[in-house]
Amino acid sequence: MDDSKVLARAEFRKHWTLVMAAGIGFAFSSIVSSSTGLFMQPLADEFGWGRTLTASGTSITAALTFFLSPLFGALVDRFGTRRMALAGIVGAALLIASFSLSTGSAALWIAMWVAYALPAVMIKSTVWSAAVSSVFLHGRGLALGLTLSGTAVAQAVVPIVTDTLINEFGWRGAFVWLGIGGGSIALLACLLFLFDGYDLSRRERASTGSGQNGSLLGAPGLSIAEAWRSLPLWRIAISTFVMMVVTIALNVHQFEILRSSGVDRTSAAWYSGIAGIAGVIGKLVTGALLDRYHAKWVGSLTLSMTAIAFGLLMMPNLTPGIIIVAMVINGYSAGTKLQIASYLTAAYAGMKNFGAIFGAIASLIAAGSGFGPILAGFIFDSYGSYYPFLIIGVVGSIASGLLIYGVGPYPVWTRAEARADGSPSSA
Repeated sequence: MDDSKVLARAEFRKHWTLVMAAGIGFAFSSIVSSSTGLFMQPLADEFGWGRTLTASGTSITAALTFFLSPLFGALVDRFGTRRMALAGIVGAALLIASFSLSTGSAALWIAMWVAYALPAVMIKSTVWSAAVSSVFLHGRGLALGLTLSGTAVAQAVVPIVTDTLINEFGWRGAFVWLGIGGGSIALLACLLFLFDGYDLSRRERASTGSGQNGSLLGAPGLSIAEAWRSLPLWRIAISTFVMMVVTIALNVHQFEILRSSGVDRTSAAWYSGIAGIAGVIGKLVTGALLDRYHAKWVGSLTLSMTAIAFGLLMMPNLTPGIIIVAMVINGYSAGTKLQIASYLTAAYAGMKNFGAIFGAIASLIAAGSGFGPILAGFIFDSYGSYYPFLIIGVVGSIASGLLIYGVGPYPVWTRAEARADGSPSSA
């Protein structure tokens, strides 16, 4: 067994509880997006709201995430992930529960979503990726894959739980249970186990009297100005934005894409669920591959593979076999985009200012997530078909893969000294 495998196993033995806590925290951050659809009809029945208003919360959150992610990413570099995550979980839990106080006022509904967006940004992918990347080096790919699988698990479990809660306690009770119940689980896990490289650095600074901010001691990496001039980081950012546009649009519209091909509602719902399962597998397999092979090969092939799914969905007279293959490919490859982006950012930017740099990329992630579904809807409204969008999906997937392939060799960072507990501080 080579040294990297031995070191990767050592990292997991020491920090597996951190990965577990980060995965639970990331799952909690997905509760709202995973449950929004189930609240549309109850809110419409009680207040007479249309789908535009009931679904407006996700757009509000995406918009504010776009503007606030770089700021909160810089705060991660300053204060560490633990403080950010704990504060974000508490705030998000209380504000999710507060949706139960809706009165039918559209202004109040929008105001509550604006308030929720602030703590929601604090528990987006940036904080969990930074926590894991701060202590994992040799096993970073798989550790990120396990962490980011939290949202896929949430997408599989939360709709079932939400439906049960609405049936038992009504939509108001469901909001309370999701906020307080889900938040309590995430808060407990993070209180007990979310200790990462930022905390270790803080303790070292405290013991030496050199200050107590959360930045990583001796961590190499780019300055903010250098990051702006980095061609590999621009490639990563643009590739991630394009993939978010086409894959989130496909995820949102795939039910209707299948329906427009003659698939009945029950079968379309079943097919749509396949992508979520494939997404978990994709994260784990891609994580293992990233730890073994250069990320430009793994990333470019995985992202480009999504073009096959778009191409298959363009075929006339879709058969069950073709649909299943398309859903598996889309779920597998699309489920890895955040993982690949965070891994590459850590590799090419280093950990010195990881929070601020990945926070800027997270802004593009939010922008792509908001723009993609609107683009696909506009195309369908304009042409009466999703075919032009599927063509865009093919081109966008291939372009994203080519951008990642061109990132070049990994930077050779000046390796800083390991911390007292043996965890690496170098990217």
